[in-house]
Amino acid sequence: MRPGEAWNLKWEDIDTYTKQVRITPEKGSNPRVLPLSNMALNLVSKQPRNNEFLFKRGQYRHFSECFRKQRKKLAVNLGKPDINRIQLKTFRHYKGTMEYHKTKDILNVKIVLGHRNIKNTLVYTHLINFRNDEYVSKVAKNADEACELIEAGFEFVCSTPDELLIFKKRK
Repeated sequence: MRPGEAWNLKWEDIDTYTKQVRITPEKGSNPRVLPLSNMALNLVSKQPRNNEFLFKRGQYRHFSECFRKQRKKLAVNLGKPDINRIQLKTFRHYKGTMEYHKTKDILNVKIVLGHRNIKNTLVYTHLINFRNDEYVSKVAKNADEACELIEAGFEFVCSTPDELLIFKKRK
């Protein structure tokens, strides 16, 4: 979602039962409902419920300033000054790019990002060159191991005749 869409998220927009978030659009985009991971739900549940909004406290510029302060602190702690180049919108661009890479379905990316015009979505199809993809592969012997791999970011590939489950994750 756009930073302004996150800023305007209300507690009522989060459905913990269906694990979804309803996004009220800005910039003339389409409204949408997106899935939330267990990790995202856990992080959201830790937010204080000071008002009807998840993040809205004070003015929007404070929201951005807080992000910049945390980004700067992280860059210093990790010794990686390039982190300071990351903007709030960078996460949206990353999601759009990775969604296209994963699905190769530009119309799905258009829906996820809430674009009304496909031309806006096409920007996300050429941001990264994925020709040299490398993966880490893991095998799960049971449902518990499979769940652990999914939670660690692996995606299911196939099952073997021996009923083993094969997963992969980009390096």
